[in-house]
Amino acid sequence: MPITNWKPRLRTVVRENPWWTYRLDTVELPSGKQVEYHYVHTRGSAIAVPVTAEGKLLLVRQYRYPQDRESVEFPGGGVKEGASAEQTARAELAEETGWRAAVWQNVGSFNPFNGVTDEMCQVFVARGLEPAPDAKPDDTEEFELVELTVDELEQAIRGGTLWDGMTMAAWLLARGAVGSAD
Repeated sequence: MPITNWKPRLRTVVRENPWWTYRLDTVELPSGKQVEYHYVHTRGSAIAVPVTAEGKLLLVRQYRYPQDRESVEFPGGGVKEGASAEQTARAELAEETGWRAAVWQNVGSFNPFNGVTDEMCQVFVARGLEPAPDAKPDDTEEFELVELTVDELEQAIRGGTLWDGMTMAAWLLARGAVGSAD
């Protein structure tokens, strides 16, 4: 038996900021009952998986306020108004790592939290790295560059020291394009 889509009846914007819109929709379920559905709408996001000429991966360590601790992640961020996912990945790579890439490969996309947001994150493998000395992070960001081998990255995931879900999902998509530790 096919699954029936819910029918949107009314959309209310509860709050907006530069990164997302908090929405409250009234939807009709297949049973005919109407319910409220709260979710976050975004323009999407993009993550760069930078690979050095030696085959190492560049990540960044940064502070994450909601967990009040540091996190190691691939560079990435939300798509700004008028930008594409690839433009976003290019800008985030430069801002967060101080590097830019000559070769970009889109390896797929994922939704980071599909019951809560409509965001789709595009993942790009970035190669041909060269310094981007003019790039500067946003005022709220501070980064430490982390260089890991594929094996070190996978050990950090298994060991729980790399706990960022978006980085783990991006790695799952990028791993075949980068090569594995096996």
